Amino acid sequence: MPELDLSQYAHDLVADVQATADAEGTTTPETFTRRVFEDLEQAGIASNTFSAFHGGHGHLVHGYGIGDSGECLDLFVTDFDLEPLASKLTKGQTETAFKRLLTFVRRCRDGLRQHIDESFDVYDMCAAVEKALTEVRRIRLFLLSNRVGTSTAVPPTDFDGLPVTHEVWDLARLHRHATSGSISEPIVVSFDPPLPCVAAPSSEPDHSVTMAVIPGQRLAELYGEYGTRLLELNVRSFLQARGSVNRGIRETLLNFPGRFLAYNNGITATASQVDFAYDPEGRPTGISRVHGLQVVNGGQTTASLHYASSRDKADLSHVAVQMKLTEVSPERLSEIVPMISEYSNTQNRVTLVDFSSNHEYHVAVQRITRSLWAPATDGSGQETHWFYERARGQYTDEVAKVRTPAKQRTFKKLNPTKQKFTKADLAKYANSWNHLPFQVSRGAQKNFAVFMDRIGDAPPRVDVQYCQRVIAMAILFKAVDRIAANHEAGSYKSMITTYTMARLSLATEQRIDLDRIWREQRVSPAVEAAIDDLCPRVMWAVTRPREGNHVGEWAKKAVCWDAVSRVSWSVPGDLEAELLDHPLDEEALAGGSEGGQGARDEVASIPADEWYAVERWAKETHNLDPSQRQLAQYVGRRLELDQEIPEPQAVQALHTRNEALSLGFVSGR
Repeated sequence: MPELDLSQYAHDLVADVQATADAEGTTTPETFTRRVFEDLEQAGIASNTFSAFHGGHGHLVHGYGIGDSGECLDLFVTDFDLEPLASKLTKGQTETAFKRLLTFVRRCRDGLRQHIDESFDVYDMCAAVEKALTEVRRIRLFLLSNRVGTSTAVPPTDFDGLPVTHEVWDLARLHRHATSGSISEPIVVSFDPPLPCVAAPSSEPDHSVTMAVIPGQRLAELYGEYGTRLLELNVRSFLQARGSVNRGIRETLLNFPGRFLAYNNGITATASQVDFAYDPEGRPTGISRVHGLQVVNGGQTTASLHYASSRDKADLSHVAVQMKLTEVSPERLSEIVPMISEYSNTQNRVTLVDFSSNHEYHVAVQRITRSLWAPATDGSGQETHWFYERARGQYTDEVAKVRTPAKQRTFKKLNPTKQKFTKADLAKYANSWNHLPFQVSRGAQKNFAVFMDRIGDAPPRVDVQYCQRVIAMAILFKAVDRIAANHEAGSYKSMITTYTMARLSLATEQRIDLDRIWREQRVSPAVEAAIDDLCPRVMWAVTRPREGNHVGEWAKKAVCWDAVSRVSWSVPGDLEAELLDHPLDEEALAGGSEGGQGARDEVASIPADEWYAVERWAKETHNLDPSQRQLAQYVGRRLELDQEIPEPQAVQALHTRNEALSLGFVSGR
């Protein structure tokens, strides 16, 4: 891949951060912090991250995060310079930054939150850190900088008995990953003594397969160290032992650990290189080192081992796990690994093919958007592209391919950075529009998994009109985000934005004219005024959590959406006048998919009264999510008015009814 010059990358990064900060009304350090957060979350390196600045005598912090497992506390400090190449990030500055972070941790332990107003987002951060210190097993400190560090290796320390590690994400590291197309560094694992194995010769030169047995304790430790980074594409978190497979794994580990190898299917893993130990005849007898290790099937097995050890204190010394390890040449990874994942799986799986950049859905969106010209609305007559970044680093790659500065400027003029959007962005826009703001608030990775599940349930017909409407949703989302910044949403802005867009979509019954937004490349004054009126009401509901949650955790819950959906607000007359009579037949992430008409017909065959009954039953029993209850009511109302049900709603409605039946709802009552 062509490599963008470090100085050019540094210049572009500053320009992009400044432009975003100006558009959103935030500071450049906060914008830079959030940008890196998105990268770390998508890579599975960090999760549940929140930006919140607090500085005092001896301490400085720009954000925090608590891992999905609840066992790791992450603290972040940012060093952002408008002239990043003018000076180096020295060893002394690096050490000082980490000391300030640790001082903040110490002051949180000693009750810093008692001296902060509860209405400030910093209060939530202090409370979360204080609580986490009683529950987590380790602490990670991150220094995020757009300068080049002279010392990026800081030895581990400890805090009140908790191990503390340090990670420096400086300009060189960010540049390396931007140009390599991946932010996750390969996982390299050594085995001493080597794992006994049987290597099977392959007739094909691009891969080879080895069968081995890995100690359960070692696999549990690997998950504890790397978390979801160990799972290919990091698309699903552990399901908290709620599925039958997880319960079975847990029971075996606790009651019959010696039978685990017999009962469990084991794991399927891939590697870019495998180092062997050999016998005197030169035959491989053991695996000594694995480069680029990824578990492509058996993610639940891996996570279950870790949680059984850490939470249930299970003795894994007698647990063994079979492992099929495939060494794949790097140039064939994207082709072979998805097939391994698809064909070898028999459990609740991490379905690589569904989430891969090479999935046909993403390929189609990229193909169409590359040749789709957005109308010129600034009077210049210059049409532009919305650049869909199907795989990480594609935009940077395309810039680097254009060798001369003049041609790079031309490329950026036709493909403005403000019109670049990623797979995670698309999922964020779509799930906000489709009334799933609590999923969006759970982070890019989890939200993307939910989005792809919905795409799998109702594959859309990806054509020009579909892509135009997706981009219209992006324009709407960005407008909401800008207005949320004007209302001083602060570090809660991402949550306020998704909830405001979802509430607007709900109130208008998704009748906002996305085609008009595409044509005009902006929202209308009526839409903008409506957002401005709605946003503070949504903010009030989101920032007042119930049940002792802090705002970040509250926003991830379906009950938060239930509260926001009940916020008193009526569509203003100006907006009502320009709404469509009906939702678009192929509204955002809609159909045209095979079997779509069948779903509509099946929904229409069920009486409206039964859909209302599902809604009442769900309210009485507190079953189903608020969005599902609303969907049942929506379907019933449209059937009563003899209106057609759009395909995505039809598909989701059938899923909702089936779930209700499985939970005790009686049809026809």
